[in-house]
Amino acid sequence: MVAIKKSNLKNLILTIGVLLIANGIGNTFFNRFDLTSDKRYTLSDTSLKIIEQIKEPLAIKIYMQGELPPEFKRLQQETQQLLEEFQSYNRNIVFTFVDSLENEDSSMNNIKDLYRKGLTPVNITVDDKGKQSQAIVFPWAIATYHDKEVNIPLLKNKMGASTTEKVIGSVQNLEYSIADALNKITTGKQKKIAVMKGNGELQDVFMAKFLLQIRESYHIGPFTLDSVAKNPVASLEALEKYDLAIIAKPTETFSDSEKQVLDQFIINGGKTLWLVDQVSAEMDSLYNSSGSTLAYPRDLNLNDMFFKYGFRINPDIVKDEQGSPIKLATGEQGSATQYQEFNWKFAPLVYPVSTHPIVKNLGGIKFDFANPIDTLKNGIKKTVLLKTSQYSKKIGTPVEVNLDIVAEETSPNHYINTGNITLAILLEGSFHSVFENRVLSFDQKSFKATSGNNKMIVISDGDVIKNQLDKNYQPVELGYDQRSGNLYDNKDLLLNCVNYLLDDTGLINIRSKDLDLALLDKEKVYENYRLTQVITIGLPILILTLFGFLFSYLRKRKYAK
Repeated sequence: MVAIKKSNLKNLILTIGVLLIANGIGNTFFNRFDLTSDKRYTLSDTSLKIIEQIKEPLAIKIYMQGELPPEFKRLQQETQQLLEEFQSYNRNIVFTFVDSLENEDSSMNNIKDLYRKGLTPVNITVDDKGKQSQAIVFPWAIATYHDKEVNIPLLKNKMGASTTEKVIGSVQNLEYSIADALNKITTGKQKKIAVMKGNGELQDVFMAKFLLQIRESYHIGPFTLDSVAKNPVASLEALEKYDLAIIAKPTETFSDSEKQVLDQFIINGGKTLWLVDQVSAEMDSLYNSSGSTLAYPRDLNLNDMFFKYGFRINPDIVKDEQGSPIKLATGEQGSATQYQEFNWKFAPLVYPVSTHPIVKNLGGIKFDFANPIDTLKNGIKKTVLLKTSQYSKKIGTPVEVNLDIVAEETSPNHYINTGNITLAILLEGSFHSVFENRVLSFDQKSFKATSGNNKMIVISDGDVIKNQLDKNYQPVELGYDQRSGNLYDNKDLLLNCVNYLLDDTGLINIRSKDLDLALLDKEKVYENYRLTQVITIGLPILILTLFGFLFSYLRKRKYAK
């Protein structure tokens, strides 16, 4: 008996010693193991670098708590697990879940407060065994650091997607949303973006939503080329203080001096995002008594410049069977006008097929009267980012565009070898100046003929960056089409373009991370509801019970001897 007690005491001391040693090793050598097949809880190097910057407490409030539909419960769990991963690397990160609707007396005030902060709720239909009910969810979080706040969107909207598909897309985007927010709130703005003016570009109100978004991460400012006529050298020196120039839907001809300023900005390392229409055609001009407008070529005096860089935007418009929906009045019944939805073929709806980080995992991108892009051989690397469907073609201009085209009947035979038209490209390499071996439009002692390694993005439609205005002339979300009620991924595309051009590629790579969530098929669950309950709830309990009995039986048998 004494020997048994000594043996037990020895085992106890040994166990405690092993635990203390293991704890010491664990405190010295930190590591976490991600056993998921898609490594969804393995933080990227970019996220880890952002986490290292947090030197003081950073608080995150997540407004997803309480009675949530099953899909949002999954999003809540994934958010919590990912934040725990962030927290494990830096204890300064503290997060809490808040239920804004828990107290009925204060819920309305809480909702108004969240609205003022820019957090809009999602109204969803909850389907529980065939019974439908409405629920309101705030899929948002707010991070606070040094009296600064930034909103974190947790739900990624995707046009035409079911709630389950939206949750899958949101989980894929979760690390990016959190890392991007933490980067904004902990890192000071460094790079500068010039929004070009002076050649009939889009007014700020039509780019407001995009400008507000990029203003969170970069310094932005308008830059007019009007001063080029008086002092082109000074204008070039001022522009070269910026890292990126955005040229959004110019409608007036560029002078040779203005072209030289832009050209030398590029040759000296400046990045450019071109959103250019080579055809004059607007949707608003169609809503008249005739329902038609004339689409005609627009001369911007940029063709030779683009040709030198290795591409050409043709003065044609693209017609695509994979168009965007449009609502048109079809008649009157009583005093109410009746509207019907049609497929508008001059507004291509483009789904990216490229795996480049700029467009990977993006949904549909909406264009309006887009133009075809041709690429030319000149040693510059060209990556096609977006192209139309196989059932598309070029329409030469000038041409009359009429709303009656919605009733047109077509077949695949009308699109033999005409589709897959390029609408957006990335160019990377050493660019040659359009003024190489030419007379300069103004004297420039610092003129350079070739650039170092540089890059630019060209999108052949200025409307990609254009947000619509509501009845009060206030800008609506970029990518939201009020006529159809659809939300497109135009904003995410442009944010990725800016991030890539300014070398914030780490954040883009997080956004394009692939995850595979194993979610139950609702229809199959409803068909076999009892069986599903037995498998998911009853079977684990049964296995645990059997294990308990077996363990107890073996223990009794051992000590009975």
